[in-house]
Amino acid sequence: MKATVVVMPKASVLDPQGVAVKNAVHSLGLAAVESIRVGKVMEIELSGPLDAAGEKQLHTICHELLSNPVIEDYRLEISAS
Repeated sequence: MKATVVVMPKASVLDPQGVAVKNAVHSLGLAAVESIRVGKVMEIELSGPLDAAGEKQLHTICHELLSNPVIEDYRLEISAS
């Protein structure tokens, strides 16, 4: 099993790294890009399927360790490897 955690800045939070990347893209000639948000992706390899308690624990880890809930949102996707 594999868990993928996608952490992105909340929509209401300024993303200076995204702005810098957007400006770089514009300088390379692609003016059609309106905005870019920069986040992070973590892939977690699991030894087997998670039960409900394991999935809840993984959500707690995402909320308390892998993201900053004040300025970031996370999305957890669990799939077979």
